[in-house]
Amino acid sequence: MPVAVGPYGQTQPSCFDRVKMGFMMGFAVGMAAGAMFGTFSCLRIGMRGRELMGGVGKTMMQSGGTFGTFMAIGMGIRC
Repeated sequence: MPVAVGPYGQTQPSCFDRVKMGFMMGFAVGMAAGAMFGTFSCLRIGMRGRELMGGVGKTMMQSGGTFGTFMAIGMGIRC
């Protein structure tokens, strides 16, 4: 299949590049959501200091990884 060329000579990103970009966008959105929900839930159960930072960081990474994975799958389906 020939590579599509835009009006100024640039090529379209490959399917792998689109999947990577989908993962990165999803990871960023998931991290933001994890920061909000993680902070609220950790404060609600009484965490403070180092324990709070660890709990919020763990929630951010989990949310980012989950949402990033689903966004990457969605971008892969669109290729």
